[in-house]
Amino acid sequence: MESSLPNGVHASISALLDVLEQKHGPTLVRRCLSYLTLSRTGLTEAELTDLLSSDDEVLMTQYTLRGQAHSCRLRVPHVDVERLLLDLRMFLGRRTVAAGAPLLFWVCRHFGLVVTKKYLGCHELREQLHSLMADYFNGRWAYGNAKPLIIMRESEPSGTTEFGSSKTNTASETAEMAVYIDRQPPCQPFVFRSSDALSSACKEGSLVNLRRIIELPHHLQESKRWEELERKLLLSLGFQQAMVLAGLLGDLVDMLMGEKRSQVVTLPRERALLASMLKSTACILQSSPEELPMLMECRLLPFVGIYQELEVYIQEIEQERRRRGSGISVVLCPASSILPSIQCSLSEGIQGQGCIKEVALTACNVVVGVMESGIAWMWRSPWREVEELSLSNKQLKVEFSRVMSTGRRILLSTYCNMLFLLAVTSPEMFVEVEGPLETEEFQGETNQHMVEGCVETEEHLCVWWKDKRFVSVFRGANGKPQNFQCQNPVTCLVCSDDGRFMYCGQETGAVAIFDIYNTNPVCECSNPNQNAILSIILCEEQCDMACVDITGNIMLWNVDGRPTQPAFQLECFSDKGGNSVLNVDYSYELATLLVCKAQQITLWNTCEWVMLGQFMTPQGKAFLHALLAQEGHLFLALLQSCSLVLVWNISSGECVLSLDTCSSTSVPRLLKTASGFITITPRGCLSMWEVINAAGMSPKMSHGVSQVVADEVGEKFYTADGSIAVWGWSLRTGDPEVNFIHEGPVEKLMLSPDNSHLVSVSGGDIYVWQLDTRQNIFRIRGSSATDILITPNSKFAVSLCERGLSPVWNLQNGGVVCHIQLYLDAAKVSPESTFLIGLHQGDLLATNLWSGTVSRRFSHAAHSEHVVAFHMLPQQPDFVLVMGSSGVVYTWKVPEDTMLQQFQLPRSFSIQPHVVQTSSAGSFMLLSTNKDGMAYLDLSTHQTCSVKVEGAAFAVCLDKAGRYAVCLSQPSALTAQCSCDVHPESVLTVIRLADGGKVGMLRMCKTPLTVAVCEQLYVYVGFHDGSVAVYSILDLINKQECSVRGRDNLIGLKKHCFCGTVRMRLSPLAFPNITWP
Repeated sequence: MESSLPNGVHASISALLDVLEQKHGPTLVRRCLSYLTLSRTGLTEAELTDLLSSDDEVLMTQYTLRGQAHSCRLRVPHVDVERLLLDLRMFLGRRTVAAGAPLLFWVCRHFGLVVTKKYLGCHELREQLHSLMADYFNGRWAYGNAKPLIIMRESEPSGTTEFGSSKTNTASETAEMAVYIDRQPPCQPFVFRSSDALSSACKEGSLVNLRRIIELPHHLQESKRWEELERKLLLSLGFQQAMVLAGLLGDLVDMLMGEKRSQVVTLPRERALLASMLKSTACILQSSPEELPMLMECRLLPFVGIYQELEVYIQEIEQERRRRGSGISVVLCPASSILPSIQCSLSEGIQGQGCIKEVALTACNVVVGVMESGIAWMWRSPWREVEELSLSNKQLKVEFSRVMSTGRRILLSTYCNMLFLLAVTSPEMFVEVEGPLETEEFQGETNQHMVEGCVETEEHLCVWWKDKRFVSVFRGANGKPQNFQCQNPVTCLVCSDDGRFMYCGQETGAVAIFDIYNTNPVCECSNPNQNAILSIILCEEQCDMACVDITGNIMLWNVDGRPTQPAFQLECFSDKGGNSVLNVDYSYELATLLVCKAQQITLWNTCEWVMLGQFMTPQGKAFLHALLAQEGHLFLALLQSCSLVLVWNISSGECVLSLDTCSSTSVPRLLKTASGFITITPRGCLSMWEVINAAGMSPKMSHGVSQVVADEVGEKFYTADGSIAVWGWSLRTGDPEVNFIHEGPVEKLMLSPDNSHLVSVSGGDIYVWQLDTRQNIFRIRGSSATDILITPNSKFAVSLCERGLSPVWNLQNGGVVCHIQLYLDAAKVSPESTFLIGLHQGDLLATNLWSGTVSRRFSHAAHSEHVVAFHMLPQQPDFVLVMGSSGVVYTWKVPEDTMLQQFQLPRSFSIQPHVVQTSSAGSFMLLSTNKDGMAYLDLSTHQTCSVKVEGAAFAVCLDKAGRYAVCLSQPSALTAQCSCDVHPESVLTVIRLADGGKVGMLRMCKTPLTVAVCEQLYVYVGFHDGSVAVYSILDLINKQECSVRGRDNLIGLKKHCFCGTVRMRLSPLAFPNITWP
């Protein structure tokens, strides 16, 4: 018996498997052991039973008989699996993951090797089993979803079977029949949820379906179901939530960035954007994973128009919010001040070769660089590692000196005067350019010859050399070059679109034109100033040739037809006394030319050759390099001793963005791709930016938004920033539609309750704008108003003046009705538009709006108590709530001038008069804010309530009905030390006043200045940088939901580029048409 044992471990294992097949059945053994081997981390006994029950071959060979009736439910008996595992107990290990059932796995790796060789030798079979496992962990056949089982059955007369399935082969003795059987696998949600909303247990990851998030990506990848892996898993909010809740944020980022470089990536930009945003918010997600949907929505929404594939992701966030039953929905959101980028670094081996000397970019966005040590490297995409380039075909050891792009290919020169063309998309990448230095122009010279530049056409490669008077033209890489002789050293070169004519700029300002096909010179153009030509721009549609010299001057020539006799047209001068030109960038599509000098950047319109503008460098700085953005509304610039890339808005002249290049000291290099930009630091940190235009062109006012007013529906709102402009916005488009211009800074802004008039105070004048006609109907002089109040009936207005009389005037004609002599603090108009009620020397006065006299007075001076706050009750117009300095709350019936003491506030609650607000129904009253949150009063029960928020509350407002409080708070100093764009900024919290519950919380990526809430539960926030955000409140618990018509349209329409100017500019009346005495 002993002599019959096989030799070797693998043979012994194989023999054991043969015995098991005879005992338990070959199909059951093969598939059971195959599933165990193919799993990523092992399988539970229940999972093995489920997988075997879902396997048609197992059911067909061991659990069904030909011609036998089948049940609509069929599974592999669990006892059969247990018997097999019992025989394998000595070779299987068990480990418990997250308090679940123990996972079975091979304790000896040789079992896996033998199973793979014996049962999984066929590649197609492995893919098939991985696909079956992916279906199982994806829950495809759960929830009673029957899976078809193809069985063989004896032929019967045509018709339907007892199972309702059709026959496919009625002519033969047996026929195939599809029987739909419920295999009863369990459901596979990403997170197992209780009946309550997402509870605190989720934060610990105990409810996460770890088996699904670990096994499913592995099996989708191994079965090559790339699209499902990418679109339905990696870009799924549910999967990302589960990964973050399970503490696997780093693994999620690696998956999105293509941890396994062999996988197929069809949506690289979308995956990179999500990965970048997850990394930038990691500090929050690690401690508060439940905030993932809100954080991603705020950061993704501004870029949905660019990444349209992510619209589904945004919709998933909205569905998740509705599932929870409450939350804050983002309607309009500005881009974060910290833009997402794709980052990659050179390997340590390449970084050890010194700093980067030169870089070049091809038309297909492949970056090639040369290090100071002479080695070259290539970066194809974020999903490919940086590769070191070597001449392996000839085993040559060369040191590269320069690298430059021809567009399609890369030209590299060496210190030993060799040239190589690199085709980044070809298997044979390197092609040596033969014989460029064997021509008579180089005879007798032994020093290194520096390539100055190259241009490639369909048939030729043109190379010019530093301080040389000729251009080498190659027809293919293997032919000897033809040298075209110029009179002076060549400084730049360009070819015509058809590749026939070559234009060579020279040091003396001349341009030599050659016919490449017949190798003949055509003519030479001489520029009068004789400055070296830095760049030549051909506008063949307009038959123009523009020459930019080293001083920034532009000479324009007409080259109509064949360029035999160019005609000089005009010369465009830049500022005299400037520095030399550093670089030139031209956009044919936008017909815009950028000329960068150390102290200024000049932009030209090349259709009419007029200057678009000049941008001076910040004081004490100097420009190094500048490039136009793809849409033409922005340009990017590098500054001396500055590691940031600064982005300017061309129309406004303002610096709108600064891009962090991961370098604290060194200045990076800047390259432009087809859809974005790449920055490369000297030490090899590469960053790719693709959302610059969307972020830089988002609407922003000149200064911080200090005032926001909105109509009752919320679809139109107006913002002021203290400048001469008031912007009128449309929530449906998400853009400002009109610009109301004033002659001075706008100090106050009011909207009439019927939404018909906009009233503003500027430079001592009152402007009345009629919104339906968009006209400034009145400009009133003679008022020193500091505030404007409009009556609820929208017929009259009160101009409050701290010094002098406060006129009450007719909003329809501007005529004064009466004057109020006393100045009232915190004044408000009564709900019935009859009284102006306000504080004066500790008393509360009610002034008649028809006569201007004081009609009623609330005073407790005899008891040494003064009024500190009051509030109207719109639903009880005759009553006013009054709060005394002692904390006593009164009700004052104004028409009868009677008062009633209601109750005494606890002394522990302080009252802040500027915070006090009351709901329209008189149910709740805000009292104060503090370092922990806010305090409010339930007027129905006379109870005071405190609500804690994250950080110190500094601004609170109620919605009109008084159901919700919107609170802005500032995080603690410890939290604010984080360098991300989330922690240091404010937090917006919506609180349900009925029970003190939090409807939702949102972390802002900018500093807010003002907040307002409209009747339809839209929340408007104005930021310090001039941008505006709009959110909506969803609270199904209270059966309150904001109408998100603007949000629905925003996703579909917010795909255009905002061009930096509002659509309509409304000028005011040139002179006041009404003057009050």
